[in-house]
Amino acid sequence: MKLLRYGEAGSERPGLIDADGTIRDLSAHVADIAGTTLHPASLDMLSKLDPKSLPAVSGSPRIGACVAGTGKFICIGLNYSDHAAETGATVPPEPIIFMKASSAIVGPDDDVLIPRGSVKTDWEVELGVVIGKTAKYVSEADAFDYVAGYCVSHDVSERAFQAERQGQWTKGKSCDTFGPIGPWLITKDEVKDPQNLPMWLKVNGKTMQNGSTKTMVYGVAYLVSYLSQFMSLHPGDIISTGTPPGVGLGMKPPVFLKAGDVVELGIEGMGTQKQTFRADV
Repeated sequence: MKLLRYGEAGSERPGLIDADGTIRDLSAHVADIAGTTLHPASLDMLSKLDPKSLPAVSGSPRIGACVAGTGKFICIGLNYSDHAAETGATVPPEPIIFMKASSAIVGPDDDVLIPRGSVKTDWEVELGVVIGKTAKYVSEADAFDYVAGYCVSHDVSERAFQAERQGQWTKGKSCDTFGPIGPWLITKDEVKDPQNLPMWLKVNGKTMQNGSTKTMVYGVAYLVSYLSQFMSLHPGDIISTGTPPGVGLGMKPPVFLKAGDVVELGIEGMGTQKQTFRADV
């Protein structure tokens, strides 16, 4: 299934995309795409609905973040061997973990705000993994049992805040609107191999990133298991699994985003995002 949330910010309704690409309303069956809705039993219930029996949504509504109520937005740094190489970093012996504030989450086509004082706002297309049931001390072999599905995640980053200021990466990753997710949560049964997904990103129509999850250092199952050794993962938590090469920081000379730039990105089978960047006043 392709699950989504549509409507004005703060008033989104749950829906799904039918085989013809029409949004169908799920409000009669679930309150939101969040929490217990992501549990395997709930997803199984939704999968048995006849989409054509659900109300069709007319027009072209705003698409919100594909998951609500995210408690933890966990990101993995330098998780693509070719991205690590372009930044001059070595592949880490264990996953680099940092948090992106959940307040950064927005819809896939919402404007992204360049924060005050920013001179190095950058882009990163990533595969997002959405947790479906509580995971604690899970094995790598069982890790997919705890995954509800996947989404496109744009890990927008301010490199000066991230690396040139004191402290951790979080403040360069958590600015308002720095976490577009969606357009859909695609359930795991529709993704044959999360480690072989082409992904891309364009800035003002020019392709900057053109990679694949096959160059991930630490794959989805490993990451779910690894993270669950240190913290419980709850339904609606998102793991943003790292980015392939082609980020602005890696260009020679580096290239960063400015007000008016348009960024488009996508992952095969998971839909696309499109954001206009503007100054936060």
